[in-house]
Amino acid sequence: QVQLVESGGGLVQPGGSLRLSCAASGRIFSNYPMGWYRQAPGKQRESVAMFTSLGTTNYRDSVKGRFTISRDNAKNTVWLQMNSLKPEDTAVYYCNINTGYMNYWGKGTLVTDSS
Repeated sequence: QVQLVESGGGLVQPGGSLRLSCAASGRIFSNYPMGWYRQAPGKQRESVAMFTSLGTTNYRDSVKGRFTISRDNAKNTVWLQMNSLKPEDTAVYYCNINTGYMNYWGKGTLVTDSS
């Protein structure tokens, strides 16, 4: 059983920054794809930034150059540094890990534009 706990969301002005954290517990291997999704009101959940099983990173086009994903395998933690935030980044951000057998999700952390 894997559990994911996100933190770091909040209210932010356009152009501001936030750093999200996701702590994983359970049987975690460093080659498990892991990363961040988001879901804005009335929209489908979408991938934001991910580590692949090879350790490479994938970003959705709209966040490239602004968001950075990082990972500490020893701590089973992944972060999402979000800079130059835009109103359209407002969403609930979910941490995700895929063990190959199961796809696990955290409960999410809300990032809200303050404008």
